[in-house]
Amino acid sequence: MSFSFGSAAPPAGQVSSSDNGLSVEFMFSQIMGAVQKSQVEISDLRQECADLRLANASLERQIREGFQQNGNGNYYAGSRIGSGFVTPVPGSPQLRAKSPFLSPHSIPSLVAVPTSHFPSSPLGDNAVAPFQLAVRDIPGFYVVIPAGGAGTRLWPLSREEHPKFLLDLTLKGRSLIQATWDRLLPLSSPLRTTVVAGPGHVKSIREQLPDLLSHNLICEPGPKDSMAAIGLAAAVLAKRDPNAVIGSFAADHMISGDDAFLSAVAEAVEVAKKDYLVTIGIAPSHPSTGFGYIRLGNKLGIKEAPNARLVSSFKEKPDARTAAAYIGTGNYRWNAGMFVTKATVLLDLLKDYKPELHDGLQKIAAAWDDEALRQAALNEIWPELEKIPIDNAVAEPAAAEGKVAVVPATFGWDDVGDFSSLADLLPAESNQPRVLGDSSLVLTEQVAGGIVVPGSGRLITCLGVDDLVIVDMPDTLLVTTRARSQEVKRLVKKCRDAGWKQLL
Repeated sequence: MSFSFGSAAPPAGQVSSSDNGLSVEFMFSQIMGAVQKSQVEISDLRQECADLRLANASLERQIREGFQQNGNGNYYAGSRIGSGFVTPVPGSPQLRAKSPFLSPHSIPSLVAVPTSHFPSSPLGDNAVAPFQLAVRDIPGFYVVIPAGGAGTRLWPLSREEHPKFLLDLTLKGRSLIQATWDRLLPLSSPLRTTVVAGPGHVKSIREQLPDLLSHNLICEPGPKDSMAAIGLAAAVLAKRDPNAVIGSFAADHMISGDDAFLSAVAEAVEVAKKDYLVTIGIAPSHPSTGFGYIRLGNKLGIKEAPNARLVSSFKEKPDARTAAAYIGTGNYRWNAGMFVTKATVLLDLLKDYKPELHDGLQKIAAAWDDEALRQAALNEIWPELEKIPIDNAVAEPAAAEGKVAVVPATFGWDDVGDFSSLADLLPAESNQPRVLGDSSLVLTEQVAGGIVVPGSGRLITCLGVDDLVIVDMPDTLLVTTRARSQEVKRLVKKCRDAGWKQLL
């Protein structure tokens, strides 16, 4: 490597006019500048190489799985061009896809779409830059991703067999669980990243997360809410590493501002090392009635975690007036359900507040490494375990005893809980509805707001209607308003009661 400094050295035998060393300092600063520039260039080259490796791995997987185009350039002969769910996923995450479905195991009656795996887009919400992955790795920190729930408020887009965490709801080429994986991987690596899921989702998760290690995929026999899922992961990980600090992050949430997110998690780990159960509090952007709230207590005064506070109390989802009052005080944060703690501390809290649940999970964990014993323990114990969220089981009673801390955070967060919140996440032209899918299938006149999902391949036309939610699937059509999108789960119950379970 050569350097140019812009000033020549003095002739032989002469002394520099800067005997006081100024010229040496100038040369040194020039050298350091050149070194720093070269380091940046090397960093960029490393990132480009990493992206190329991932892209090559994706191509190799596609070749192995036999994704061959026919003579017309389509993935499937006879596929109808223009249908939102037979349009191939784009070859780059920087291109907008025409379907939110990434997995071949999608909704019944839909044509299967080839599975593709992409690196995170540098233009997307999940890009982690400018630091290198190794810099963010936290030794002894284990990520737990509970992947459960049917997302009934997003029905009929989200189904029991293909819930929202398997969908690409931003059309950027990554599903919600893939985006969660991408976001957390810098902190833990695949060796320390665990997913907890039901048996009906295991195959799709393996396809979407090919780097997930088999022993890090924990299959729960049936839904028992978050305490059993996270508690089982904690019990298994505590057997593997008694000093493990675990962090639980839902598979189906969206986050913007990854640097701020990773910093908040790193701070939460430092607090967890002091034997606290730690949650991350989201700065509220509006008085939402759809989220629980955390009331901030006194600062903890931990040097490594200057923002950490005690949790004064947890508040259930409030009405609009109460939510506005919370925000007005400045002392409340949204409860996003993110928890960081030592695995053993969580198990001790569970033993104190829910001893039967604790004992059952410990018995299952003790048999976990032997497949036959594990299955026998799950069959015997799991059906009898209490179904309860982690907030109610341990977080709320522990907060009352001063054992829960919160790290207030500034990153953007959304649980994508209904079609109204999903609409806010999608781009749109002025006074036009958002479109999740192939926009060429949606024609409107004098229509403002709302969201349209053209999932059947049929043309959808709208005239003079505002803020509608239209979800057109091959087997089901949903029409409602954004204002009532939280109530979609009531329709799901009605469908079940009316004998339409196969559509759920």
